[in-house]
This record gives sequence, structure tokens and C-alpha cells, in this order.
Amino acid sequence: MLKVPDHQVAGHQARNGQLGPLIDDSGRFYKPLQDDDRGSKEVAFYSSFSSNTRVPDHIRRLFPVFHGTQLLEASDGSGLRPHLVLEDVVSSRSHPSVMDIKIGSRTWYPEASEDYIQRCFKKDRETSSLSLGFRISGLQVYGNEESGFWKPERKLVQNLSAADVRVVLKKFVSSNLPVDPNSDPDCSFAASVYGGSTGILAQLLELKAWFEDQTMYHLNSCSVLLVYEKEKVLKGERSDAEVKLIDFAHVTEGKDIIDHNFLGGLCSLIKFISEILTSPDECTTKACLRDSEKDKEILTSPDESTTKVCLQDSDKNTNYSENGTIEGM
Repeated sequence: MLKVPDHQVAGHQARNGQLGPLIDDSGRFYKPLQDDDRGSKEVAFYSSFSSNTRVPDHIRRLFPVFHGTQLLEASDGSGLRPHLVLEDVVSSRSHPSVMDIKIGSRTWYPEASEDYIQRCFKKDRETSSLSLGFRISGLQVYGNEESGFWKPERKLVQNLSAADVRVVLKKFVSSNLPVDPNSDPDCSFAASVYGGSTGILAQLLELKAWFEDQTMYHLNSCSVLLVYEKEKVLKGERSDAEVKLIDFAHVTEGKDIIDHNFLGGLCSLIKFISEILTSPDECTTKACLRDSEKDKEILTSPDESTTKVCLQDSDKNTNYSENGTIEGM
């Protein structure tokens, strides 16, 4: 029997007669294909990626397993609609803490229409995407059996400052309740979730190493899911921390060019998480912000004729230092 996902924190949701994804009890996630070319593009990406022998196994496991497509009754009552059939990445978890982070300082791509570019650019500028290279699209953090989940409104988390983003990333791995405004996050689970050879940081660094070389795909407007099980950490067990990439409706061909937009945003996220592990009580993001502010000044008011040129110049003038920060040249 199909049902609405309980732990979806971003994207279109199948509630109140709206079109959205569904899940079943076998661990599969059914995502309705969009009517325009976004649906066909996402199917094309999954088909290509799942059969691409150049993708190493340790990278492939960071993407949901693809099970093809299937015609299903849409959640909005509009009748049969093709759905992507994917792995439900939280199906085996009872109380997963989940964070959805959209990667990249821009969520549009050069081949898109000018209207689409302008709409995306407006949102990128109004959220933390342009300044930080990523934005938190949504999250839920499990507290305990009594308090349940802390799940702030999406609009509240999408336009955070660097300091606020750091606080949310700390709350994600803290034992004290996130809803208490008077308590500072204690980061007591940071080492178990973010750290270690199998933690979130290690997985993000594996992904970064691949994106420093791969030129097959440009992952425009894709997200990284961070998932772990707090109850297991409380019992002294492994956190089962996991990174998964999702949302591939805007992937374009790499054409032998490194995806600097995704790589830059990923490096920025890695920097934030690394700082929580090394100095949880000290905010040291000012250098990163200075560089991002330079780019923000360049891209503050694009007109229809210059938007794509700004992107090309920005990509050419982006350099990545050895420790993963973004440096404007």
C-alpha cells in the first residue's frame, strides 16, 4: 500500500490533494515525473548513471538505487502518472534526523530559459545559496520519545546567515533539545555523526575527490541529504550516518568540464562541518564569507542580456584551495 512519506523535509509533498512522492513498505520511493522536460531529464540521468561503468562503487552508493519507472495513481487524484522508482533512503530507520541541503551558489544552468534563470537567481540571492554556496532546504531533528521531531518551517532555514547555518548544523548533532532558544547546542554527537572514517565528513570528502576529476555530469540544483539515527547514538551504537544525493531534474552534460558550481558549494559545506569538529565553540567563517561577498557584488543585479556572461566569468574566476575553501581569484 502506498502512503505519504513521514520523513520528507523538502520538495513537493503529497498532502492536501497535492502532487508529491509516495512510499511503500518494501523500501521504495515513488517520485512523480513532472510534465515538462524535467521528468524526462531525471529519468535520463538515473538511466545513464546507473549503467555508467566509469562511476566507482564508493560513489555510486552515495546515490539512491534506481529501479526504473512505473505508472501509478497520482497523489493529487489526477489519474495514472509515470513515477521514478527509487530507494527510500530512510525506510530502515525508525526516527531519522534528516537535513536536505541544496548545493551550489546558483541553481540555474546556462541552457535554461531567461525567465527560469531570473526566477532561480532571485531565490538564490534571497537565500544563502549565493553567499555560502549552499542553502538548507529543510530538516528534522529527533529529540526523544516525548518531544518528537524538531522540524522548523522551510522558509526560516533557507535564508540563514553564516552564523545561523553553523548553529543549525550544530543543533543537528546535539543532545539538548533544538527547540529550546535558551540552550546552546552541545554538539555531543558531532564526532559520532560528522567525524570518523565512515561519518558524514568522510563521505563528503569522498564525493569532493570525485568531483575534482569527474566531467561527465553537472548537477545543477541537486541536494545532499544528511541522515543519521540519534537513538542509536544514545545507546552507544554507531550513528549509521549517511550521505545521499537527490533531485536530478536539472542535470546537464559535463562536456569534459569540471562542475565548479557543485564542487564550490560542496567545499563550503565541508568547511562548515570541519569547523564544527575542530572548533565547535568558535565561528571561523569570516574568510569564506569575504570571498563569497566578492562574488555577490559581481552578481547583484543581472539583466537579461548579461546573466549567462556573469556565470561564465564567475566559473572562470573560481579557484579551490587545498583545504576546501572557495577563493575568488
